[in-house]
Amino acid sequence: MKILLAGDYSNYHRALSLALRRMGHEVTVASDGSRWMNTARDIDTSRPFRNKVGGLLLWVKLNTLLRSRLEGYDIVQINSPGFASLQPCRLRQLFDRLLARNGAVYLTAMGTDTYYIDFCLSGALRYTEWQIGDRPSPLALAQPDELRRWQAPVLTDYTRYVYEHVRGVVSALYEYNESCRRVVDPSRLAYAGIPIDTDSFTMAHGDEIPSRVKLFLGVHRDRMVEKGTDRMWAAARRVAERHPDKCELVFVENRPYREYVELMRSSHVVLDQLYSYTPATNALLAMAQGLVVVSGAEPEYYDFIGEKENHPIVNAIPDDEKLEAQLEELVLHPERLPEQARRSREFVVKHNRDEVVARRFLDFWARCR
Repeated sequence: MKILLAGDYSNYHRALSLALRRMGHEVTVASDGSRWMNTARDIDTSRPFRNKVGGLLLWVKLNTLLRSRLEGYDIVQINSPGFASLQPCRLRQLFDRLLARNGAVYLTAMGTDTYYIDFCLSGALRYTEWQIGDRPSPLALAQPDELRRWQAPVLTDYTRYVYEHVRGVVSALYEYNESCRRVVDPSRLAYAGIPIDTDSFTMAHGDEIPSRVKLFLGVHRDRMVEKGTDRMWAAARRVAERHPDKCELVFVENRPYREYVELMRSSHVVLDQLYSYTPATNALLAMAQGLVVVSGAEPEYYDFIGEKENHPIVNAIPDDEKLEAQLEELVLHPERLPEQARRSREFVVKHNRDEVVARRFLDFWARCR
């Protein structure tokens, strides 16, 4: 098939494209490279400036591309309703043209949209990046204007329009799947997970027991409160201050994708997210290299994917005291890391190998025809 993957977050569509190509399909990725990550793409849809001029230039570019490189596909998969950095009115026009000039258009639920905001605020989960229990999260308190922006009528109307007109929705995480279940008919919804090219990675340390455990935290500075990495870093620093001879900290921010993955590989334990029920791209990339991960991995997630035995992720929840104890346990018992690292890689190969995820997409597209 001829497939267009429009938009990208955290290299998701790029990784999916590589697997689909190996499986014999013709795939084009049109994205902004996940912005600062600068991931590979076939067509660059970056907004050159953040002002109105930048939006106009991108709009002209995309309309030109529609007449040459963005039409005639059997499948178009957009990464979110906001698959390009344009205002909702422009996005709707672009979306309608993709609908008119291609075969079936699908949505990958892999990022925040207005339905996901509603889900986070509904209390359906014990905690999210927007709400903890029945109280606003640190992110909601720090960025009330951002919350209002997601709930603005112009954005909610456009999001509803996209969900109503796509052929189907493929979710990347447990939370996004649960959000979509509230608004999408089950026949139009499938879970795929996050694709990881596990064949391109090997175990970073094998059976080595480190003399000093290296704790790694990679962040985008503007998203630390959203991901809870500010609290994770604070907990890691307290552990390192108590045990300077047993661990060291590595803090990396705003690095391009390739450089980031290389820096991660030298560590033993990777700290990822605090407000998630599910390990996301960063955690899965670490696990593919046989690194131990501290991230979201709630029982609901393991039940959802049908994994009854192998639970290798250190489940981080928004409890600073518990988080600190979990990190200290890892630092004081480095002899446990090799086995946990081995199980981490086995987990990703089973559930997130890129061709496994690609097959889920292909099966869903075939079912929705």
